[in-house]
Amino acid sequence: MSNHQHTLIIDGTSGISGDMTVAALLDLGASEEHLREQLATLPVDGFTIAVTRANKHGIDACDFDVQLAEELENHDHDMAWLYGNEATAEHTHEHEHHHHDHDEHEHEHTHEHDHEAHGHGHEGHHHAHHHHRSLADVTAIIDGSQLSDGAKRRALAIFTALAAAEAKAHGKTPETVMFHEVGAVDSIVDVCSVAICLDDLGIEDIVVESLSEGHGTIRCAHGPMPIPVPAVVNLCQAGNIALTPAPVAGELVTPTGAAIVAALRTTEHLPARYRIEAVGYGAGKRPYEGCSGTLRCLLVHVDA
Repeated sequence: MSNHQHTLIIDGTSGISGDMTVAALLDLGASEEHLREQLATLPVDGFTIAVTRANKHGIDACDFDVQLAEELENHDHDMAWLYGNEATAEHTHEHEHHHHDHDEHEHEHTHEHDHEAHGHGHEGHHHAHHHHRSLADVTAIIDGSQLSDGAKRRALAIFTALAAAEAKAHGKTPETVMFHEVGAVDSIVDVCSVAICLDDLGIEDIVVESLSEGHGTIRCAHGPMPIPVPAVVNLCQAGNIALTPAPVAGELVTPTGAAIVAALRTTEHLPARYRIEAVGYGAGKRPYEGCSGTLRCLLVHVDA
């Protein structure tokens, strides 16, 4: 491990998602003003971001949320379709944590052609905005922004990792797989926000020892799907990410969260000695028992 002033240690003991990562980096000291300025250069619209505080199991944490304009908002009926109208409280609370990750999972389970199959009419007026972007489409959005070269590189690396994982799951190629969740505006904002904040903090090395993952199944169009879901499995395989089973019924690692680690981690080994310069906590939206519900990130100086 090289001696960099700016090393980030991501604690994966409560899993990881895109919005939790952004929140933790903001809590570490990344500039919210700079983030807003940079996001405003993305050639997409219809979103705002909210940065607030939350208390999770007694821990004060930053909460980051992407709020979509009404015409882009399809979570409710997506979820009603995904979980069925008889969705139990268990299903609902497992997933209410996170608007963007709803989309992640729904895409995950339904692949790129499902708008033809499930045909329940929510595609309609926001189809053009919200669905079925290719990796080339997402790349064009990132390239068309005024993000720094470093931030663009990291954002593209995350999406490239996701494309490969989704393609493998669905028998496509990274070029031909059509993202649902990843093409959604909120996921683009999450991923770009992570890249912008890392750049702002001057982070070079990123340490992630392992990721904790829950157990059980997620209900989807094709019946129960075991946790971790296929994209997460493929990302952990491709990124050689160690998984630690957690005593939690439900999913702790989202596809975007796994892609951040697979694409950006520089080592899985903690430095032999380090000094903590700052700590940040990012709030999750899931009320799971058995884990803190926060993502902790440490900004450290590695002793030579």
